[in-house]
Amino acid sequence: MATIVRDHGSVPRRAGSRMIILGDGTSEGTIGGGEMEARVVAEALRAMQEQRPSLLHYSFSNPGAGDPGVCGGEIEVFVEPVSQHPTLVVVGGGHVGRAVAHLANWLGFRLIVSDDRPEYCTPEAIPGADLYVNAPLSQVAEQIASGENTYWVLTTREVPIDVEGLPAVLARPAAYVGVIGSRRRWETTRTELSEKGVAATDLARITSPMGLELNADSPEEIAVSILAQIIQLRRQGTGEPMAHNRPGDRMASGR
Repeated sequence: MATIVRDHGSVPRRAGSRMIILGDGTSEGTIGGGEMEARVVAEALRAMQEQRPSLLHYSFSNPGAGDPGVCGGEIEVFVEPVSQHPTLVVVGGGHVGRAVAHLANWLGFRLIVSDDRPEYCTPEAIPGADLYVNAPLSQVAEQIASGENTYWVLTTREVPIDVEGLPAVLARPAAYVGVIGSRRRWETTRTELSEKGVAATDLARITSPMGLELNADSPEEIAVSILAQIIQLRRQGTGEPMAHNRPGDRMASGR
């Protein structure tokens, strides 16, 4: 969303004028047209990519110095990325999958739950999902629109399910593809996927084991670890402790 928040003098449009810019660069509405509007579109696409708002200032007096017009006035345009709720796809309705789905629902994700076992993929088994897909993993990828705002969490029960279904998942864009399991399980899965012809660049997109190292034990703690990693990725966090004074610091002890 691009909004003129201040205007002065002669300008193409006044404060309050708005324009919506879509991901493909097309727009709805206008804040004045011409070179200035083209620059705002370019800045809006950058804001969407970085997920950060910006305040833009334009003068209309000297095109030779780079101004986008000669009207004589000035405007400020606030550009704000407006994102839809991210989609979390939980594949596998066991103990960890249920815990991940519960936490993701509370965090405001659009939630899709899938399992090839019908009894694990119902509102009774996992309440609160927006969509339930009872199908093998390879078919799930064909039935939903996966994109740059989609996060896949595979809490599956065995290697053959991952090996069979992951190629279809990797054929679609996604912000995150995580697979549960030990390092040894992932090494086995990666080897078998490689033998099936999955490219190394696609394998590099997979996070396994997934989650942040919290020494998590219960399904609920594991769910916190997984969702914390996804939030860190979405918000470009560091994962570092935020406390200024950590246990053992000299300042914390007063010495």
